[in-house]
Amino acid sequence: MTPRTRMELIHAFEAELVYIRTQFPMGKKGLTLKNGNISPSGLDLQRLIVTWGPSVKPGDRARITSISMKESRIHFEINGGPVKKQRWYERIEIDGPGGTAAPTEANANPRGSYVDLVFEHYIPEMDAPQLKKLLRPVFDFDSKSAVEAYLETVPPKVKEAIKNHQVLVGMNREMVIYSKGRAPKKIREKEGEAEYEDWIYGEPPQDVDFVRFVGDEVTRVETMKVTGEKIVRVEKEVELNQPSLATASPNAQPAHAPSLRRPGEDLPVPSTRTSTQPLPPDPGPPPSDPGPKQPDFAPSEIAKADLTR
Repeated sequence: MTPRTRMELIHAFEAELVYIRTQFPMGKKGLTLKNGNISPSGLDLQRLIVTWGPSVKPGDRARITSISMKESRIHFEINGGPVKKQRWYERIEIDGPGGTAAPTEANANPRGSYVDLVFEHYIPEMDAPQLKKLLRPVFDFDSKSAVEAYLETVPPKVKEAIKNHQVLVGMNREMVIYSKGRAPKKIREKEGEAEYEDWIYGEPPQDVDFVRFVGDEVTRVETMKVTGEKIVRVEKEVELNQPSLATASPNAQPAHAPSLRRPGEDLPVPSTRTSTQPLPPDPGPPPSDPGPKQPDFAPSEIAKADLTR
């Protein structure tokens, strides 16, 4: 690539606002894009996000704050990059009677990240539209809103459901928010040892939807119609390709508890019992009055009372 083309591309892309099409981790390790493939990906990317946290996710808006080219790669930093650049006045030291005063060092940029676009041997000659096409897996330059950008990252069935403001069993929390917005009411309950959360949309005399989450996944959708009809869906309606640390493999780490084990150390073999099955009680004399059996779906006494009015 000629020096003139490099300068033209830097001027065209620096400070450009884009929508994000994939997850970026925080920390000093960003993404690499080569031949249309992103690395790290899958479980490796999820482990980075669990360890360092997410920088940006699909549908977020970000700014390209720096571009550099070296040998066979183009380096794009977003939202300031993973390392905060010090300004000239932040490096000043002041000497006085009380000693030397220096500004505190804060190199970590909590929201920035980067992606390296890598070629085989050298950076070829190209124009701005061609470079945008190569960056398509990570950046969206064409969408006019966050919703448009996010819809391009989900499966067609989910895309159609979000457009129609519907919830499918198997969706994650982010998909539900894009579909129906943030729930005005949330109830967290426990069934045996399994915890779940119900998001409630609507109030009588309208239809009321109860969306149940176990972890980050919708496992049940119950709709109470104005006519009194109840519709319950529990069969999985959509399969997401993105792996989860909690379910992808027997030795995977749960997303809320990163492990301190060294690489290569195996985790204890988990029980065959799933997380939704209650553990057996400790042995002991049975209670004289076990009480009424807990219903299969009990959002709350208040919510039930409202629905029967």
